[in-house]
Amino acid sequence: MPSSPAEVPAESSTAESSTTASSTTASSTADLSEDTDSLTHEERVAPTWTESLARSLSRPFGGPLGEHAQVGRNYFWTAARVILLLAVLTLLAGWVQKSPCIQQYVDDKGVVQLDWRGSRQFTALCYSDTVPLYTAERLDQRGAFPYITSWKDDEGKPTEHIRYMEYPVVTGLFMWLNARVAQGLVALVPGLPMTVIVFFNVTAFWLAVAWLVTVFSVARIARRRMWDAALVAVSPLVIVHAFTNFDTIATAFATAGLLAWARKKPALAGVMLGLGGAAKLYPLFLLGPLLLLCWRSNRMKAGLTTTASAIGAWALVNAPIALNPASQTGWREFFRLNTERNADPDTLYNVLVQWTGWPGFDPGLQQGQPPTVLNTVSMVLFLVCCAGIAYVALSAPTRPRLAQLGFLVVAAFLLTNKVWSPQYSLWLVPLAVLALPRWKLLLAWMTVDALVWVPRMYFYLGTDNKGLPIDWFLGAVLLRDAAVILLCVIILKEIYHPERDLVRMTGEDPLAGVLADAPDRQVVTPARGEPSHRMRPRSDAGDHRSRTPDAV
Repeated sequence: MPSSPAEVPAESSTAESSTTASSTTASSTADLSEDTDSLTHEERVAPTWTESLARSLSRPFGGPLGEHAQVGRNYFWTAARVILLLAVLTLLAGWVQKSPCIQQYVDDKGVVQLDWRGSRQFTALCYSDTVPLYTAERLDQRGAFPYITSWKDDEGKPTEHIRYMEYPVVTGLFMWLNARVAQGLVALVPGLPMTVIVFFNVTAFWLAVAWLVTVFSVARIARRRMWDAALVAVSPLVIVHAFTNFDTIATAFATAGLLAWARKKPALAGVMLGLGGAAKLYPLFLLGPLLLLCWRSNRMKAGLTTTASAIGAWALVNAPIALNPASQTGWREFFRLNTERNADPDTLYNVLVQWTGWPGFDPGLQQGQPPTVLNTVSMVLFLVCCAGIAYVALSAPTRPRLAQLGFLVVAAFLLTNKVWSPQYSLWLVPLAVLALPRWKLLLAWMTVDALVWVPRMYFYLGTDNKGLPIDWFLGAVLLRDAAVILLCVIILKEIYHPERDLVRMTGEDPLAGVLADAPDRQVVTPARGEPSHRMRPRSDAGDHRSRTPDAV
C-alpha cells in the first residue's frame, strides 16, 4: 500500500525430528508423510482435545470429538473442505469490508463517479490500492502496457519526474491482464458498473483463489495438525487485507513451494519460490533457512537444486521485460522506487522520528535522492538478524523446523525494513501457523495486527476532518511490532527446547522433505557446551488428549 493516499479515479459511464528419537517412530512418520488420508484416528491431532479455544467453539456443534468417534469416513465434508469453506466465508467478509469503496454515483454533470465522497475510503475503513492504481498505473488506457508506458508525476513542478509501473513483473502483468478482462466485460455485458469496479472484482476473485491455494497448501503441509490451517482460513488479517493489495499471489506461490519441498520435489519448490519472488520479494527469503538446514543435514544438493530453480524461474519471468530495450527502464522502476522511498509511517524508524523529534538518518532529501544512510542501516540490521538466525539454525540441539526459521527471517525483514505496508502482515500468517500453532496466541496477534488498520485510516483522514492524531496510529504500530517480536521469542525458545514444540510432539517436521532421514549435526557448538535437553523418544505420540498441552 502506498505511504500516502492515492487520488480517486473518475470515469464516465461508458468507460523435522530429533536424532535421539526411536527409529520405529521415525519410520512410521516417513511412511505416512506423503498421504494425509492414510493417517489413523490416533495419529491425527484433534483440536477439540488439544486447544481450549477449539473445545469451546465446538460446543454449539455437539462438543469435542468423542474418544471412539469415526474420523475420515465422511465422503464430502472432509477436514480440508471444511477449512476451505471457512476460507471462502472469510474472503466474502473481506469483500464486504471493501465494498463501500466500490460504489458509484452520478454527479451534477451526469458523469458516473466512484463514490469516495467525504473521504469514504477512510471513514468506512475500506481503502484498497486496487482502486486508485487502476488509473495511477495507467491500466485504464487500452493501448498502455506495463514497463513500456510512462507518464509524468508532478508535471510542471520542480519535482516533475517520469514514472513507470512500480510493481514486480508477475504482479504488474497480473494487474494489466485483469484490467483487460474488466474492460472486455464492460464492453460485452450491458449494465455493468464502472470499469474500475469491475477491475476490483475481477482482481478480488483471483486474489481470493490465491489465498485458497495458500490455505490448501498449509493444510496439506500440516498433515497431522491439518486443522491448524483453519487459522489461516479465518485470520482477521484476511478480512482486512486480502484485497488491500496483491500480496496473496506471493503467499500462494510461497506456500505451494513449501508444499513441493515437503513432498520431496526440490526443483518444483524452487520454481514456485522463484515465481513468488517475481510477484513480491519475500518468498526468496525462504531459500536462506532452507540452505542452512540442508547444510546442517549434509543434503546440500537438494538445497542447491531448489535455489537454482528459484533463480532460474525468477530470471525466466523477468528476462522478457528486463532485456527488452523498450521496457528496461520500466523494469527498473520497482528497484528505483524502493531505493528512493523514505521510511513509511508503519515502521519503527518513523515512530522514532515522530515521538523524539529526531530528523531521521537522511534529513533534507530532495526529489529523487535516496535515503542512503537509512537504506544502509536497514540492510545491516536485517543482515545482522539473518546472521543470528543462521547461528540458531546451526547451533540448536535439534535441527529447527523450516517454518520456524522462515518465520524468523520474514519477521526480521519486516521489523528492520523501512517499509511495512499493512498487507505485508499476510506474509507471516501461513508461516506463523506452521511454526507456532498455538491458536489463542496467534489469533490475538492477528487481531492486534488487523486492528492497526483503524487508526491508520483515521490518521489519514486528518484531525481537521475528525480523524485521529498520529500518536494513536504509532501506538498501534508498536503493539503490532511487540506482538511479532513475542512470537519470535517463543519460536526461539521452542527451537532450543524442542520438547515444548507442539508440532514435534506428534512426529517429524512436516516440512522436512528430503531432510526427513538425513543426519542431524550441530555445525556450531554453543559456548555453554552440550545442550542438556534433547527430544526424548516417544512411542505415544498419538495420545494427544493427555500429552499435548493447551495452546497459549
